[in-house]
Amino acid sequence: MNLRINEIFHSLQGESSTVGLPTTFVRLTGCPLRCGYCDTEYAFHEGRQLSFEQILQQVDDYGARHVCVTGGEPLAQPNCLPLLTALCDKGLQVSLETSGAMDIASVDSRVHVVMDLKTPGSNECDRNLESNIGCLKPIDEVKFVICDRRDYEWAKAKIDQYDLRNRVAEILLSPSFGQVAYRDLAQWIIDDRLPVRMQVQLHKIIWGEEPGR
Repeated sequence: MNLRINEIFHSLQGESSTVGLPTTFVRLTGCPLRCGYCDTEYAFHEGRQLSFEQILQQVDDYGARHVCVTGGEPLAQPNCLPLLTALCDKGLQVSLETSGAMDIASVDSRVHVVMDLKTPGSNECDRNLESNIGCLKPIDEVKFVICDRRDYEWAKAKIDQYDLRNRVAEILLSPSFGQVAYRDLAQWIIDDRLPVRMQVQLHKIIWGEEPGR
């Protein structure tokens, strides 16, 4: 089996509950969404076909225990599903970063899913696949990228609507880079005593917009 791969690289995880941990990233090519704040547009089309054997060998070469399969939108390629299983079978800690617009029902139950709920400010809010909510596991995480105060209020409503506090391990609120001040989002969360984790994209703080980091 093959997948079209944009890049495979080793870095520190910049987001989610494993932030700061050395991680190997497998970035798949392609995405059906066009979020206004997207920072990986280079992954829409650029990439090359690699066999599972080639992918797994590159992952082995880096030697990290944590592997993050990302995109683009990795689930846009059907062969992403058996790749996730193959990575889990190697005893790796595997996470999947997905937009929430693709069905996650068939994702291996060992995979730690980090799923976006697209806010109005993304311009792709209508692409959220509501059936995915029922597929989330207690180890999974839901992320909201916040572009403005309206997005924040929308996220609060969705947290209550889907009872996310009792459904997933982490609720992540991430300020859209350059659109919302860290201090503003932090203050909103504190004022509302909202039980969420604010994340600030550690990789961008360290390396800026450099691809592959």
